[in-house]
Amino acid sequence: MFRIGIDIGGTFTDVAAVDENGRVVIAKSSSTPTDPSEGLLEGLRVLAGELGLDRTELLARTERIVHGTTVATNALLEGKGAKVALLTTDGHRDVIEMREGMKEDRYNVRMAPPVPLVPRHRRIGVKERIRADGTVATALTAESLKEAVEQVAALGVEAVAVCYLHSYRSAEHEAVTGEALAAALPDTYVSLSSEVLPQIKEYERVWTTVVNAYVGPVLSSYLSRLSAKLRDAGYSGEVMIMHSHGGVATIAESSRLAAGAVLSGPAGGIAAATHIARLIGEGDLITFDMGGTSTDIALLQGGEAQLTGEKQVGIAKVSLPTLDIHTLGAGGGSMAHVAGAILHVGPESAGAAPGPACYGRGGTTATVTDANVVLGRLGAERFLGGRMALDATAAAAALERLGAELSLSAVSAAEGVTKVVNTTMAEGIRIVSVRRGVDPRRFALVSFGGAAGLHVTEVARLLEIRRVVVPNVASVLSAWGMLASDLRHELVRSHVGEASTMSAAGLRDVLRRMEDEGRGRLEGFPGTVEVRRALDMRYGEQIFEITVPVDGVDLHADDLVEQVVARFHERHEELYSYHAAGQEVVIVNARTTVIGKLPELQAAPLQPSTVEVAEPRSRQVHLDGWVDVPVHALDVLPPGSRIPGPALFESPTTTVLIRSGEAATVTPHGWLDIDVPLRAGVER
Repeated sequence: MFRIGIDIGGTFTDVAAVDENGRVVIAKSSSTPTDPSEGLLEGLRVLAGELGLDRTELLARTERIVHGTTVATNALLEGKGAKVALLTTDGHRDVIEMREGMKEDRYNVRMAPPVPLVPRHRRIGVKERIRADGTVATALTAESLKEAVEQVAALGVEAVAVCYLHSYRSAEHEAVTGEALAAALPDTYVSLSSEVLPQIKEYERVWTTVVNAYVGPVLSSYLSRLSAKLRDAGYSGEVMIMHSHGGVATIAESSRLAAGAVLSGPAGGIAAATHIARLIGEGDLITFDMGGTSTDIALLQGGEAQLTGEKQVGIAKVSLPTLDIHTLGAGGGSMAHVAGAILHVGPESAGAAPGPACYGRGGTTATVTDANVVLGRLGAERFLGGRMALDATAAAAALERLGAELSLSAVSAAEGVTKVVNTTMAEGIRIVSVRRGVDPRRFALVSFGGAAGLHVTEVARLLEIRRVVVPNVASVLSAWGMLASDLRHELVRSHVGEASTMSAAGLRDVLRRMEDEGRGRLEGFPGTVEVRRALDMRYGEQIFEITVPVDGVDLHADDLVEQVVARFHERHEELYSYHAAGQEVVIVNARTTVIGKLPELQAAPLQPSTVEVAEPRSRQVHLDGWVDVPVHALDVLPPGSRIPGPALFESPTTTVLIRSGEAATVTPHGWLDIDVPLRAGVER
């Protein structure tokens, strides 16, 4: 039986199948932006061919499909979500537009304010009010509710977001409103803040609820179509959807909490990196995921990725727990252009259509991929294992046009493109490490994504990182990593109060009720259930809180509150190098993660190849001048092989370049473990 992971990117759809022995088979197909499910089904057909099966046979032998999708992301970024109405407490309909009183460029007096997802005429105030302690200040009457529902009906919207003041304390008014909307508008998607994000802070709660309503109908429609197409193709199992927090959920849960899938695809790569950390025994990793459209970067410390509740996606703020991933507009398809006699690369991408000039689909603008073809680093005749030939002439023409604007040759322009994009990506890594007080030099760099292998060691050199790891499934690692994910539900409840006034019994009750709710969502799950707990805490005079894990704290202890306060002081010391033991500590939110453990992803050791390892071919590659570089077939190299640079390693979906002075060792799993020396004159 197989488990299949599917990651739909901007240029390619990646598919990875793993059998019960951990053997991995991978495939790629072009993404189909107008209907992503078409590219997905084509990817399954290509994968079946790699396994010597037809697609129906493959799906009949598949027990689980895990899917990372950019449908919600694209709907949000491209402004193609649902037509939404917002019901909120009378007098508070402008929270979404007022934001937090700040703007991105604070000194730009001509900066136009962003246009909210819900225009003012579709934001309706309802006469009701809940106090901050959960008591009712103004009751929600049948008349005011009827009037609001009629106004919504007259607007002809596809979705309704309901966010009443302090509904995180009492969901009574929102629940009644939800029932009234469901009865009057049964085909309208309804998003209640008390279900989406029941926590303090109005701006974050309103925005997240609106985003959920905005992308919910689009994602639900896509998942419904996909499920039907997979059934028609012969799949009888359940499709799991990757969520932004690094876990997976059912289609029904993903449709309900659509905002949780806004960063679905990149989360698969972090799940893979977490698994890789265990396999290689190295917990401090930086992930470097360079695809066709973007590069995603994240930091793992002690084998664990960090979650954040402050994620900006376009103009929208999504405050659901999300893996802390930094995204750059730098990928293989990133287009180069000249502005003010300066070369720029990205953030615009050629995407899958028309794609880079070398794809032969009508693209004429030079991209990073075109630059690598011109420099000989990417073999035009062996792209995708020979299934797709690249047009080296078109790539050269695109770089000649770019070079003419800079008075450079095509080769010099191509070199400039790679240097600019490498510098951009190195700066992205500094943002997630150096700017947070973390030294990247003590981390290993994990390279994946279709374009990363040609750039990763040069990026490592710029950062003085000495170790690079390239899995043999690097080009589809996000898809593979999705199979290492578990069912996961993140719950949060605001419980604002000074720790000194809180009883152990009260705190224990909050945490137990959240655990019961999470276990209820996993009702019928046959596997092991794991529960993790944390509290958002701050000193009394602070504005922002920090998340403090409290796993291992004895919930039955009489000094439970004192234990969590001590944990907070320790965590504050770790983050900011000081703590203030004499100050009052405030507990803001309680968090509980309930995880249904799925079977662990196996990574089979490399089997001895039956193919005799031939002498490597050679290719002319431009590395500070044209040199003959040996080209090794990555799939047949025996474990333990150590190959010095310069060298190229090729598989049907991955090309890796190492330079002079570097050396790559083939691991027992067939991965490359690369030593990167410091640049001349640099001391550690």
